[in-house]
Amino acid sequence: MQITIADDSGPTGKATLVGRLDIAGAEVIALPLATLTGGKTSVILDMSGVTFVASIGLRHLVLATRALSRRGGKLVLVNPTAMVRDVLVTSGLTDLMSIVATESEAYALLG
Repeated sequence: MQITIADDSGPTGKATLVGRLDIAGAEVIALPLATLTGGKTSVILDMSGVTFVASIGLRHLVLATRALSRRGGKLVLVNPTAMVRDVLVTSGLTDLMSIVATESEAYALLG
């Protein structure tokens, strides 16, 4: 798993994930994602490169969502693969976080 965080000084952070969000992948993203969500109002997470997501990966997404929502922000997932989208829908996480097809939709959603 790779995480790339866009260098942006605005209130909305952006990160791109590539790889498997399994136990090893979740360990890789844990600190960078927590740091990003701790320093931004909202976060856009490009999920188009994520090929697999396990329950530990979902846990990190929920933790990020909760951290942002405590401050009135949101986590928006952009363009997850069909398999990842199915896992998010089946687990009920789409009630907590938004899923959009494009980055411009994410920015529009955040207003």
